Amino acid sequence: MKRLNNILPNDTTTEIVGQTDINISGLALDSRNVERGNIFFAIKGTLVDGHQFIEKAIQKRAIAIVCEKIPENTLKDNVTFIKVKDSAEAMGKIAAKFYGNPSGKLKLVGITGTNGKTTTATLLYRLINTLGGKAGLISTIQNQIGETAIASTHTTPNVIEINSLLSEMVNQGCTHCFMEVSSHATDQKRVAGLVFSGAIFTNITHDHLDYHKTFKEYIEAKKLLFDNLSQNAFALTNVDDRNGRVMVQNTKAKISTYSIKSMASYRCKIVEQHAHGMLLNIDNIELWSRLIGNFNAYNLLAVYATALLLNFDQQEILTAISGMGPVNGRFENFVAPNGVIAVVDYAHTPDALENVLSTLNSILNKGNRLITVVGAGGNRDKTKRPIMAQVALQGSHMVILTADNPRHENPAEIIEDMKKGVEPSQVGQVLTITDRREAIRTACLLASPNDVVLIAGKGHETYQEVKGVRHHFDDKEEVSEIFKSLQA
Repeated sequence: MKRLNNILPNDTTTEIVGQTDINISGLALDSRNVERGNIFFAIKGTLVDGHQFIEKAIQKRAIAIVCEKIPENTLKDNVTFIKVKDSAEAMGKIAAKFYGNPSGKLKLVGITGTNGKTTTATLLYRLINTLGGKAGLISTIQNQIGETAIASTHTTPNVIEINSLLSEMVNQGCTHCFMEVSSHATDQKRVAGLVFSGAIFTNITHDHLDYHKTFKEYIEAKKLLFDNLSQNAFALTNVDDRNGRVMVQNTKAKISTYSIKSMASYRCKIVEQHAHGMLLNIDNIELWSRLIGNFNAYNLLAVYATALLLNFDQQEILTAISGMGPVNGRFENFVAPNGVIAVVDYAHTPDALENVLSTLNSILNKGNRLITVVGAGGNRDKTKRPIMAQVALQGSHMVILTADNPRHENPAEIIEDMKKGVEPSQVGQVLTITDRREAIRTACLLASPNDVVLIAGKGHETYQEVKGVRHHFDDKEEVSEIFKSLQA
């Protein structure tokens, strides 16, 4: 319970109608979740304007309304209206104060980029816990408060949920939190009011242009995380990405760089790479990692650099990194009794898919084949669909186009979009199987011993969304069941 006048942001409030010396029981963004004594935030979203639900929130006993326009026809004597310049930004600042500014009571590090966010955040969470700290995690796969797992619904939750999670982390003694920060989150101000101790940029490639419309807008959204860092924070950027230096050009934070290809604050080289791991040289120290692939070398280098920037011991960091296994749904491999290898990976962008295929081809035995099962999500960026198919074909001996999460689209039509990326000379390399379960089964049955089957796009997800309904579906479960039936 907090007093309203103690949590209002002076810099964004332009008008107040009603009393401010009142108790606030909680915060609500969704009018359906409003409880007695709550503040309701009316936010103009991409699809719905929250101002149209103000009356409903009042009916559910909201005691205060934060909005950008005060609706005269719903004014009530027992409800306080707070007019602000930007409801989303105000919500972030109010949420931070309501929960006692928890982001300032631990080391909060944000990770942004197209690919590698989940792996980097999760490995950092594991690392700090291994090194004697107590860390929290806010990620695509799940949220963690110490050892307690909490289901995740978005890459970055809304700022009320974030502050609630951070507050609980502080209460449970967490010293650090690692959070994926999506471009949607920065654009929608879901991280407003948070105090970041540091931020990491992994890379940026073709994605989310259904939302941002242009690649420039996408870059600017990612860059906001660094623009808003304080001079006490660190900004760690991948300078092998052509936009790595762009990300930090306006930041006030201390800039550090990491690279595999060029001079940087932190450097890494892949010495050897095999099916079960790779030998790395990080800052002239060699270590073995169970992870494989250039992309994982970047992820591990970012983890190493961040831990150093957080003042952990170098030797302890490297020792802990060498014992780390893959993150759920990120390049997880399975071996059938007959020797067929399957890899399940979340790769759902052209660049991520290309990286995974490149890695698999580098360790593929001569004479063996790489079969890729891939789809594309419905109601998302359509321009990348043919590119996904072409990337898959360039890196595979055979490709099976199938359903991903069709959502409200017809999966057959999504596949037709993907087939626009298939050249006439490549038609013989492509199969179309709309049913994802059957596509995975077919790929595994077509594979010979030591062939590799890549199942891309869903990774850790345990559902398939069809016509707005989520049905249980787990690529890893499917592979495990199929492999049980294969004899050595």
